Amino acid sequence: MINKLHLYTGDGKGKTTAAMGLALRSLGHGNKVLVAQFMKTGNSGELTALKKLGATVLTAEPVKGFTFRMDEAQKALTRSQQTAFAQAVTEAIRQARPDTIVLDELGVALTTGMLEEAAARALIEAALESGETAATGRTAPAWLEDRADYLSRVRAEKHPYASEGLPARKGVEW
Repeated sequence: MINKLHLYTGDGKGKTTAAMGLALRSLGHGNKVLVAQFMKTGNSGELTALKKLGATVLTAEPVKGFTFRMDEAQKALTRSQQTAFAQAVTEAIRQARPDTIVLDELGVALTTGMLEEAAARALIEAALESGETAATGRTAPAWLEDRADYLSRVRAEKHPYASEGLPARKGVEW
């Protein structure tokens, strides 16, 4: 089978949802699925559901605060943690050989400088050797866009946060 890289990026809602939908579809066909989530807290509802359906879910050390507010020591620690996580996920993929891999928020980890490019490139290649791979992130570096076989840009045209100040809601945004 030829494995392809899907990239969901842009400022609109639904990038993670699209990638998790690919994971769900794969599980429905009896495939092994691995989901790795960068930069988030690991408490979103889709992770709980996918675990119940048999997916392997790996989450990075939660990022403490916004990267643009971090001092250099905090950035260095976060970069170290996210890079170590990418290396651990690479090894987990090599061991488990999943059919489908989701690398949620990989693009953001890269574009904020919180993940070393070499570790991300090794992760992508290991993932594609194993199975169909999806990566997400509001932003993504040019090399990742170039590497993608499928590139979907999700654009926000309207969102209640912008118009009403409505915060993220459990079961809807997370």
